[in-house]
Amino acid sequence: MSSAAATPLPQPQPRRSGAWLLLPLAAFALVALTVGLTAREKTISPGAYPSNYIRLFFSDPLHLKAWFATAALALAAFQLFTAAWIFRKLPFRRPNWVAPLHRWSGRLAFALTLPVAYNCVFLLGFQTTTNRVLIHSLLGCAVYGAFTAKILVVRIHRYPAWVLPVAGSLLFGTLIGVWYTSALWFFRLVGVGL
Repeated sequence: MSSAAATPLPQPQPRRSGAWLLLPLAAFALVALTVGLTAREKTISPGAYPSNYIRLFFSDPLHLKAWFATAALALAAFQLFTAAWIFRKLPFRRPNWVAPLHRWSGRLAFALTLPVAYNCVFLLGFQTTTNRVLIHSLLGCAVYGAFTAKILVVRIHRYPAWVLPVAGSLLFGTLIGVWYTSALWFFRLVGVGL
């Protein structure tokens, strides 16, 4: 009898109880609320825009925000595709490089949101001038809460199988809402130039 045959196989870890769902939900609420309160402190009066916007090579900060948000959304859609590939929901073989590509595209999507968030949260603040702007402000705060919740679900492990897709869908849906109430609105208003 070989020693390999005598070694028992590791038992699968049990799933976490439903009470563990409170952790990502609490993190979502705490981060979204913190972003919202931080933005509320920075609220400016309509028409009074600060001069220290990030605009990089764009003609103005609004174009930067619209294009960076669009790129982040495109990467988030790519995340859905690679996640389906990772979990074998696509009809072709999963190569070894797809999981690292998934992680790095998510990191890049998150990084693209940071200049946008800086301009919106720290310079413009939480705005309520119109319904569209109010919804955009609320969703903008929720994006970072949803991101935090999703990362916790990924890192803590052993949640029921449905939790990760729901967390990812919440993040993706929130990002779509932010993009729809800002970048798409802006592109319809002024066009897609740089």
